Amino acid sequence: MKFLLDNWMLITVALASGVALLFPVLNKGSGLSPQDMVQLMNREKAIVIDVCEPDEFARGHVIGAKNLPLGQLEDKLAQVVKSKSAPVVMVCQVGARSARAAATARKLGFENVQSLAGGLNAWQAASMPVEKA
Repeated sequence: MKFLLDNWMLITVALASGVALLFPVLNKGSGLSPQDMVQLMNREKAIVIDVCEPDEFARGHVIGAKNLPLGQLEDKLAQVVKSKSAPVVMVCQVGARSARAAATARKLGFENVQSLAGGLNAWQAASMPVEKA
């Protein structure tokens, strides 16, 4: 008990970081399925933004996706997506970075932003086409 009282700040930080790490996993169900993403791309001409690093993007990405690494998103998203009301789908390898990217885009004022649940791994598991740069 004395340890808990003496180190309450460290324990709080450890718990908060654990929750932050679990948040993308717990929030995974809120993204688009690969089938829903295809419909959005076909019906509403959604813009697909791959937030992976350039070397990951070169190894494989959704056909027609534009590469915009997560670190450059805030600075360059408005240049890539001209209309803030256009449908945008964020993609990464497993869905964690794209969920953060979608949240960032919403903060920047983009209204119709979603993330691909499970990322490129889910896309490939659904037998969807991938191209290499």
